[in-house]
Amino acid sequence: MKKRTGSTVAADLSRFARIKGARPLVAGMFFYGIGTGILAPMNAIYLQVEIGLSKGQIAAIFAIALLLNMIATLTAGIYGDRMRRRKALPMAAAGLCIAGLLLYMRADGFGSALAGMALATSPSGLILGQLYALARSRFTREAADLVEMALLWLRATFSVGFFGGLLLGANLYIVTSFQGVLWGNLAGYACLLLLLGLYQPGEATGVKQAQAPSSAGEPFSAWMLAALLLLGCGDAIRGLYLPLVVNQLFGQAEIMSYLWSVQAVFELLFMTVTGYWAMRYGSKRVILLGSVFGLISYIAYASGPPLMLFFLVQPLHSFYVSIFYGVAMGYVQRMFIARAGFGASMYVLITQAATMIGYVFPLVIKGISPSIFLIAVSLVLAAIACMVKSGLGGPGTGASRELKA
Repeated sequence: MKKRTGSTVAADLSRFARIKGARPLVAGMFFYGIGTGILAPMNAIYLQVEIGLSKGQIAAIFAIALLLNMIATLTAGIYGDRMRRRKALPMAAAGLCIAGLLLYMRADGFGSALAGMALATSPSGLILGQLYALARSRFTREAADLVEMALLWLRATFSVGFFGGLLLGANLYIVTSFQGVLWGNLAGYACLLLLLGLYQPGEATGVKQAQAPSSAGEPFSAWMLAALLLLGCGDAIRGLYLPLVVNQLFGQAEIMSYLWSVQAVFELLFMTVTGYWAMRYGSKRVILLGSVFGLISYIAYASGPPLMLFFLVQPLHSFYVSIFYGVAMGYVQRMFIARAGFGASMYVLITQAATMIGYVFPLVIKGISPSIFLIAVSLVLAAIACMVKSGLGGPGTGASRELKA
């Protein structure tokens, strides 16, 4: 196996850009990232400040919405591979999310906020899982030896959009407060719906898809799935409670958007690097390395002020996130290599289950404080123990292919 050079990485990127029929998928992922990035850092703060909900009520809303999302995702994963028009699932989901956001904008208490959030987010698991499934089928036919990196770059496209959405969301909040942020999120779903309508799969779904000859499957590992679940729990704590902690410590809601924008920039840089490392050294080893960086990040968050520490640790957390949402995604999909839709939905289901559990853990700590992240530290340590128990395998396990100079 030969070392990648800058010219061959550039050639792979050029091939990715020319994959036939993939442009609506890539553009859809980009606009979905924009819409998500606009709202994500502000969502919990919106519920707390604008609607006046308590920490427990906010956690309950997110947990119930996620439970419904998990049910929808699992159902789609089981039956999605049998559908002849798979893109109908994410299109219907985007339409329901738009309807839910319109209701969410008018929420004035716990009940209406829960109804709006449930409808706005419960169908979203159908979007990512099925987009990944559509993309794997497309990339397998058009560039079989580039499937794993193409999927990583598709996920990186989401990060590009997410980065743009973070900056846009912070400025929308300053100019228009929360209403502009919510309308921006709705616009992202509307663009995704339009682009999916233009996408032509050009394939007969509902039948078993051919495997990429150079993208081998991974052996099933309950220990690794448990490790990913624990890592996801830690990241869920960061996702929901870091905005609340930052707002509590520094009193400026827009700071969180700037923090996440720093993370997104470095995430883009690291995702390609970690993808090639996974092919060379093995996905499990790279996931373990990322967990160490996540552990350092959560220790820093638990330390509290100064604000500069939060910014300085973001590149480390970006390295971890680029692995958890990139390398780990492909790793889980390859466990179920013969069923693209089920494998993609299983990964999304793990992240959703982890998010729901992660939202609940910090309720044992009174109030909003940096000590919440000590729970995330414990979860990452447990995940590392699970990975060690599973065994790390040899270099290039599962994802290796012959790398030409």
